[in-house]
Order: sequence, then C-alpha cells, then structure tokens
Amino acid sequence: MPSHRLLYIDDDPALSRFVQRQLGRLGHTVETAADGDSGLARLAEGGFDAVALDHYMPGRDGLDVLDAIRALPDAPPVIFVTGTSESRIAVSALKAGATDYVVKDVGGEFVELLEAAVRSAVAGVVLRRDKEAADRAIVEARDRFEALAAERQVLMREVNHRVGNSLQLVAAFLHLQANGSASAETKDALNEANRRVLAIAQVHRRLYTSDDVKAVALDSYLSALVGDLRESSDASDAVDQLSLDAVPVMIDADSAVTIGVIVTELVINALKYAYPGGSGPVRVRLEAGEDDRHYRLVVEDDGVGKSGGDKRGGPASSGIGRTIIKAMASKLDTTVAYDDAETGTRAVMAFAMTDPKLARPPGH
Repeated sequence: MPSHRLLYIDDDPALSRFVQRQLGRLGHTVETAADGDSGLARLAEGGFDAVALDHYMPGRDGLDVLDAIRALPDAPPVIFVTGTSESRIAVSALKAGATDYVVKDVGGEFVELLEAAVRSAVAGVVLRRDKEAADRAIVEARDRFEALAAERQVLMREVNHRVGNSLQLVAAFLHLQANGSASAETKDALNEANRRVLAIAQVHRRLYTSDDVKAVALDSYLSALVGDLRESSDASDAVDQLSLDAVPVMIDADSAVTIGVIVTELVINALKYAYPGGSGPVRVRLEAGEDDRHYRLVVEDDGVGKSGGDKRGGPASSGIGRTIIKAMASKLDTTVAYDDAETGTRAVMAFAMTDPKLARPPGH
C-alpha cells in the first residue's frame, strides 16, 4: 500500500510520539507540531499529503487552525481529532471543511482509524484532482473542437463563395457565347446551360451568406432562382408570367441543388413550349405535406398541355431536359408526375426531408 506524509498537530507530546511511531510502522512518514502556529508554518513549506489536527491546543484551537489551513493554496485534507465527548465539535469541523474525524481513546486504538481516514482522504484528493484534470481536458478539447468548427465554417463559406463566383463566371461565358451564336438551336442550348449553372450558383451564394454552411432556406433559394429565371428569360413579360408561392423550410444543400435544377428544367420547358406564339402564367409552388418532413413541389401552366406536344414527352420537349429531371428526382428517391388535365401541364414531385433535424421553422 502507498505511504503518505502526515503532519500531526497536537499539544500532547506523548500522544504525538505514539502516533508517529505507530503510523511509521505502517510505512507512513509523520511529522509533529505542538500548536497551530507551528503547524501552519510547517504546512507553508509544503510536502504533506494530509493533516491530523487536535482541537484543544494552547493559543489557536483546532477550528481556527482548520480555517487557516483551508485558506492555504492547494491545502491538504484535514482529519479532525477529537475527544469522546466532542461530537458537536467534530460536526462543526466537518462543516468547516474537514475531510473526516476520529475519536481519541486512552489505549491508542484510534491510530488505526486515523490511518484509514488518511488513506481515504488522500485517495479522495487524487480522485478529485483526476476529475479536475479530466474536466480541464474536456474543456480544452471542446474549445479546440469549437475553434476548429468555427474555422471550418469560415473555410466552407469561403469555398462556397469561390465556387459561386466561378459558376457565375461560367454562366457569363455561356451567356456571351449564346449572344454571339448565329444558330438559334445553339443559342437555346447555351441559354439553357446558363440557367442550369445559375441554379447551382444560387445555392453556393446562399451558403456563403448563411451561418449554416450545410442547410439552405429552400423558399428563399427558390425565390432567388425564379428571379434569375425571369431575368434570363427571352420573354419580355416573364416577370408577370413566372410566380412563386413557397412555404418556409430548411433543407440540406445537396437536396436544394437537386430541387433547383428540377425547377429550372420545368420552368424553362413551360416558358418555351406551353404557349406557342404567345405567353401565359407559369406557377411554381412549394407546399407542405402531411408532416414536417414531407413536401410537394408543383410547376404548372395553363398552356396547350397534352394537345400541343408538351412536357410529357411530345415533340416539343427537350430530351436532355427529361433526362435531367428524371436523374435529379431519383436523387431524392422520388419521381416527377404529370397530371392529365385537358389544358395546361401540372408537374408534381413529392419528396421527404432526408435529415430529420431540418424541417419547417417553428410557427409555420
């Protein structure tokens, strides 16, 4: 068993020598002090694992010395030593911060109890220090993690900013190339590619300006995306044609990109083919489903619909557009369905949130 250094403070020299000798036989090192002041002076030098303190002493009594010991930096545990009739004092000592107490007896059998109390007190100090060290390590690890997480947030925002800028540059190149093309078919293809790039760039712009680099406010994103589609549309009255009605919802960035590409394809198709030789409304809606995880995306028009070779696969529909829509919908584990209406086309996609922590904001 480990040995300990003990300071025994007692004004009875015979009892002090007895305790010193008995605990020495058990492997401990014991120093003695005849009064509180000399004991405090020795404690100030350090090197003790525990203190045994008698109450009745000349000058300062045990409770007064106990208060002084407790005020020392990194004070050792104190075991109060009392007489058989001093239980009230022992209780006062425990309330004042003593770790334990033992009752002296004439035969000296209390030394075994004192030795056990010393071992228990020192073990308690070791446990407390280990816990404090573990707590400090946890706090330091948490602080490091929070610092790394904050740094990662900044880096992710910077990455999204750079990606968004790069996509904007690609979109500008496509727009310039389309304007310089003599072929109407090539010009249309480049403009469609431009809109697809802008749909993805919008997500990265949202992530750059958000405190959360993982989630996107889908309603705000769709609003900005519809604005981009209005501006890039060849139709002069696209502002009046294209409308959006969306419930507030947070969604992960990957799903936002997927939904944005689908909306872009459906809107482009409606603007191009729903109203041959004219124009009309194209409505985009994001509707809440039966719970906070389920939603429904609707893109509809009042155009020629099925009879005009529409988006359901007729001659006016772009093959690459259908392929993109199907591929994007499969990423959300869903499909885009088309209502069989007599006039117009209504594309509907029901989808579920993949992350249960992302849902409708409170109050909506």
